[in-house]
Amino acid sequence: MAFSRTKKGTRSLFAFVGEVGDTARTLWWNFFDWLAQVEWRKLAVIALVALMLSAPFRLGESVAMFIVFSVGLKVLAGGKRRAEGEARVAEQQAGTETLERRLVEAQMAALQAQVEPHFLFNTLALIGQLIETDPPQAAKIHAHLIDYLRATLPQMRAKGNGTLGRQIELSRAYLAIMQARMRERLAVSIDVPPDLLSASFPPMMLQTLIENAIKHGLEPKVEGGRIDIRASASSTAAGNVLQIEVQDDGVGFDVHAGDGLGLTNIRERLRLLYGSRAQLIIEAPLDGGARAIIRMPFAPDIFAGSKL
Repeated sequence: MAFSRTKKGTRSLFAFVGEVGDTARTLWWNFFDWLAQVEWRKLAVIALVALMLSAPFRLGESVAMFIVFSVGLKVLAGGKRRAEGEARVAEQQAGTETLERRLVEAQMAALQAQVEPHFLFNTLALIGQLIETDPPQAAKIHAHLIDYLRATLPQMRAKGNGTLGRQIELSRAYLAIMQARMRERLAVSIDVPPDLLSASFPPMMLQTLIENAIKHGLEPKVEGGRIDIRASASSTAAGNVLQIEVQDDGVGFDVHAGDGLGLTNIRERLRLLYGSRAQLIIEAPLDGGARAIIRMPFAPDIFAGSKL
């Protein structure tokens, strides 16, 4: 009888925890959607009132940090809504090769604008936890997050290709946050010659490869591992070729499994942008892990000096 009661109590506890988790997720997405719709003027008034009410309780610093994060999230949420609207319009017009290109570009804009909300939420939660236990580390991750958002936001508004230098800047900020989260379980090496930083390179492709390497290769590995990012250029009969490699020594991948959404998106964008002159190659190195290679025409950006 006592065992039966204990079993029922355990089930009730699990059910309660599950309901709390569902409620937290619902509140998070409701807050995200609210930020996307609320006017800047109204948000400023709310922020001012919150600061005034928090002063007597000495919570001004915490409220100010929350306001800063909310402003960043509003920029991201607003961009996400605009990009999703563009994707819906493009879907209605698709039918020809030209419209197909516009559709994929609009879908990619929506993908860029998301900035992985779960990654952002987890980073903010980590900062909140470290404020109590390790303030210097919390400040360090906070600085990395600002660098990441600063590198990401201009790319959301930009049209067409960016430069490899911009993508490396974004990747460094992202990897700095992941190293702070994974600590000694993640080592990083980036080898990109300076003269390649001005090369034209589509936004978010490198980011997608790095996220895949961490999510599917290193995070499932107990001891973690390392990511090596390399860039090189070569001359062929068809012209100059830029090659970007992202290699990890993680658990590897299933050669019989198909591409996920991210890799499929990269292949489609390469096809529309460069036709048969570009390709995405996934390899399994002999010493383990996985290696993703993007090859495309090498086109230095002569105006890159002001954009890097």
